[in-house]
Amino acid sequence: MLLGILCSLFALSSTRAGSPAQSSEQTDALLTDAKNLFRQSKFAEADRAVRQYLESHPNSADGHFLLGHILFREIQAEAILDRQLALQVQGGMGGRMGTPEPTLPKDHEERAKASLEEFTAGAKYRNPSAADLKVVAFDYIVLGDYPDADRWLTKMLEWTPNDSDGWYNLGRTKYNENRFAEAISAFQQCLKLDPKNVKAKDNLGLSFAGMGRNEEATAAYQQAIAWQEQSLAKNPRPYIDLGSLLIDENQPKDAVSLLLQAVGIDPRDSKTHELLGKAYTRLEEFPKAQAELEKAVELSPQTPNLHCMLAPVYRKQGLADRARAEYERCATLTGSRSTPQAP
Repeated sequence: MLLGILCSLFALSSTRAGSPAQSSEQTDALLTDAKNLFRQSKFAEADRAVRQYLESHPNSADGHFLLGHILFREIQAEAILDRQLALQVQGGMGGRMGTPEPTLPKDHEERAKASLEEFTAGAKYRNPSAADLKVVAFDYIVLGDYPDADRWLTKMLEWTPNDSDGWYNLGRTKYNENRFAEAISAFQQCLKLDPKNVKAKDNLGLSFAGMGRNEEATAAYQQAIAWQEQSLAKNPRPYIDLGSLLIDENQPKDAVSLLLQAVGIDPRDSKTHELLGKAYTRLEEFPKAQAELEKAVELSPQTPNLHCMLAPVYRKQGLADRARAEYERCATLTGSRSTPQAP
């Protein structure tokens, strides 16, 4: 993949006595304009300006690296806009994007690949910086290539060991590789640099849970929740993750209390309604389970598991036609003809 090319170019440039001498191209008005537009988050304009600059300066490391940054930021900006539009368009129907980390559209993957190509091109002419390597890693995360993301985040942190955000993202990458012990270490390092980072503490809990260390996971979630007591803008994830853990430990009643708090923070998160439906089913409170699972389906209609969970809840209440429809929908989405089990 592009990783091998970037590695070889990086190794080649590292053997040079130093970076190439600064040339007049770095003061070129077009490149300066592109940088200014980038700083102002005017990414489309910056993209056009730097591409025009590269037509006459194809050997400019600055130009290629800048375009690599722009392409990644365009992905971020579009993802934020997509989320805002989903909230606006679906808000009247009670909907939103179904998960906190949704799969990105195909054009975002193509843009991430294009960004990597620009960093590879720039590395022919000088070493990338730590900031460059961080975006390279983020491009690989967009592509779901966690081993390569891990490699470049690790390299970046050798140069900038006090980058708390870098440690957080390395932890997330390690977690996605199921390397939970290393994820724990990364999140702990992030928390040393950024105490009371709720996201890092919550993900530390997830990593403990991944190793079956549930008591430590519970303590981490509880601490993340406690840190938010006086905050007006709360993160629902610690409530959701602790609620999920309590359901797994057969404590659905305690889970309900936490999950209702999560709904109060973000009522449009389908995962929270799914877990509430699961908890109420365990408690045999089927009308409440039905209401929560129906809400989850409304928010995320293409998620097969939700239909598979809702069908037996209908069946237990004697709603045979509805149950049959959900079983069929479940089978269609999963490509299976088997009868799902109750949650």
